[in-house]
Amino acid sequence: MNYSISDVSKIMNLPVSTLRYYDKEGLLPYIERKDSGYRIFKEDDIRMLEIIECFKNTGMSIKEIKHFIELVKQGDISLQQRYELFVERKKTVEKQMQDLQKQLDLIDYKCEYYQKALKTYNQNKHHSDENKSL
Repeated sequence: MNYSISDVSKIMNLPVSTLRYYDKEGLLPYIERKDSGYRIFKEDDIRMLEIIECFKNTGMSIKEIKHFIELVKQGDISLQQRYELFVERKKTVEKQMQDLQKQLDLIDYKCEYYQKALKTYNQNKHHSDENKSL
């Protein structure tokens, strides 16, 4: 099935300008164009965009993503390198998740701390207000 750039923008929830940028940067090497110059996206292009967004969302630079695209263009001869790239990315994401878990643990602790502090404050305030009325 063929998709226009606006179709892909909606499917991927990406601005058209981002799709054009990715194309300009060479991240979408297999996109075809109509005689009018309009881009024609296929299912494989959408799958490639999903990978690009995954990489981008995990902190991979455009330069590193370009390297992956170059490996894809080499075909099966680069399978080992692509596998290693994904293994390395997995390690990076696992480390990010560990770091985020530590941050979440601290936030949970502080939420509990402030919840208890508020409870104590409100109890003391209530007692203070009662004493004022006596």
